[in-house]
Amino acid sequence: MVASFWLDSPAVTRPSLTEHIDADLVIVGAGFTGLWTAIAVSDREPGMRVVVLEAQHVGHGGSGRNGGFVEASLTHGLANGVARFPDEIDELLRLGHENLSDLIAFVERHRIACHLERSGAIDVATAGWQIADLEEDARLHARFAQPVELLDAAALREQVVSPTFLGGLARADTAIVHPGELARGLAGVVAGRGIALHEHTPVTALRRNGAGVQVMTPRGGVRAERAVLATNAYSHRLLRRTGRHYVPIHDYILLTAPLTPEQRSRIGWANRQGLADSANQFHYFRLTHDDRILWGGYDAIYRYGNGIGARHDHRRATYDLLARHFRATFPQLGDVRFDRWWGGPIATTTRFTPVFGDALGGRVLYALGYTGLGVAATRFAARVLSDRMLAPSSPLLRLRFTTADPFPFPPEPFRWASVQMTRRAIARADRREGRRGPWLRLLDHFGVGLDS
Repeated sequence: MVASFWLDSPAVTRPSLTEHIDADLVIVGAGFTGLWTAIAVSDREPGMRVVVLEAQHVGHGGSGRNGGFVEASLTHGLANGVARFPDEIDELLRLGHENLSDLIAFVERHRIACHLERSGAIDVATAGWQIADLEEDARLHARFAQPVELLDAAALREQVVSPTFLGGLARADTAIVHPGELARGLAGVVAGRGIALHEHTPVTALRRNGAGVQVMTPRGGVRAERAVLATNAYSHRLLRRTGRHYVPIHDYILLTAPLTPEQRSRIGWANRQGLADSANQFHYFRLTHDDRILWGGYDAIYRYGNGIGARHDHRRATYDLLARHFRATFPQLGDVRFDRWWGGPIATTTRFTPVFGDALGGRVLYALGYTGLGVAATRFAARVLSDRMLAPSSPLLRLRFTTADPFPFPPEPFRWASVQMTRRAIARADRREGRRGPWLRLLDHFGVGLDS
């Protein structure tokens, strides 16, 4: 199997837990949510005894397999935020930009070498009907004083050359990053604060223990006052009730070999923006620090019964489909080979934004469901989780965004059937110039969606 490029770099090996210990807080998961939460809590209560447990290694899950887009938006885009949180959107925009700025400042302050570039992003139209959508999106951004720039085909191709590009909407509110190095850098900050971090320590049980919680592992355990479940698409394995909030959607990525300077000259891309096309089934793509092209998305796959695990992390049919789409987008790169490919689950909610909750009488807190935009949103989620523990009067906890649950997904077999119907309807809408059929209109009426 081919592993994520982001997880290649040698990392500090941290010992597994082999004894029973006590703590004030135990965090399950050493991805972005867990690491940012450990940092947020230690910022407020430096003396708190915090333990982080990771089943594999730092960044093993979605944190080490994503595209590395660092978005300001907390709401999966402005249009989604306006539709779902109209009374809070101004505050959510402010919080999102503040969160991105603070994340960048944190990386710089702690000298985390993660190739963070504030490159901006371009939403690309590859069909005529998408141009009208981008124009509408530009008007919406102007209404909320969010700076964007509409690009016609010629202006866009001055940025990035592809015969399929018909126009674009450029935004400055996005960065790109090496997510594996970011996760390892955060883990270094956590360890530097004296927080215990145990890798290769899967949690086998999570239960009440008097006024606190008991977390069991194969060779030890942690007794703590509270726990944070920071496992995103894997959360239903330990806390079944979280499964109603999300479905684990498998997303797949191709990565080219490094482009030569001559190959780079064929496509331009001097400003290194993150790109995504504007279809309902969309691709996202970017350059890495060593001039590879990362190409992912489009073919989001759901496995019956919330199926996850290593056997689902690769799918040849999807890799072949992505390769064909890449060749059509950049025919001038026919001599560029792919040398890496990987996949894994993300958690998507019906409103495309995270959900915050608790279990076991408030002893366990969780945040999950970033729908592909978790690199920055996890930092905000950590702030919410730390407020719930240490600052219950925080104004963040009065927002509907942080307190209301999304519309739940149905149980099986209706879950699988509804996801498949929605995927087919989305593909049909793209073939019909974006026109949404009866099934999608019904979902829109109830504020329910599926995305990756």
